[in-house]
Amino acid sequence: MYIYYFKQNYLIKLSQQKPFAMPAALAETFAINNRVNLYLLNAIDEASLANVYIGSKGRSVGKQWAHLHDVRMMWLKASAPDLLQGLIKLSDAEALQKKSIVDALTESGNAIEMLFQQAAHTGKIKGFKPHVTAFLGYLLAHEAHHRGQIMVTLKQNGHMVDKKVQFGIWEWGVR
Repeated sequence: MYIYYFKQNYLIKLSQQKPFAMPAALAETFAINNRVNLYLLNAIDEASLANVYIGSKGRSVGKQWAHLHDVRMMWLKASAPDLLQGLIKLSDAEALQKKSIVDALTESGNAIEMLFQQAAHTGKIKGFKPHVTAFLGYLLAHEAHHRGQIMVTLKQNGHMVDKKVQFGIWEWGVR
């Protein structure tokens, strides 16, 4: 397959490329996002999960991470309940333990990857419009929003994440 583009009304041939496997690429993109989440989470001191809060009435940093897992489970329940098998909601105590959060995000991340693989046949996610690519965008935006909240909150409370990690979350080519 050749890749073409238009330049001043002329069709230019770039190169020969392998066919693009959309479901696998979407699942892999979400997997990278999940590895970035885990990379950041592993850089956070466990005590900060319980003791640093977002806003005066907000969630703790640990509960922010648990929220990502909960939203994933919400979408799985709506779109592919069979993929929920073995996944559990984190208790309040578990939401403050790094190992519990890592395990939950790993498991729900794997289930979401499977959801993208299942969407190969229809291009859609049940209960989400318009299509599977937009669903990936939604998930990435949601999780990046919370990563940002977590990092700002830690910084404002004197628990700034190491500079290497701050830059490392943008290195998707190595995550």
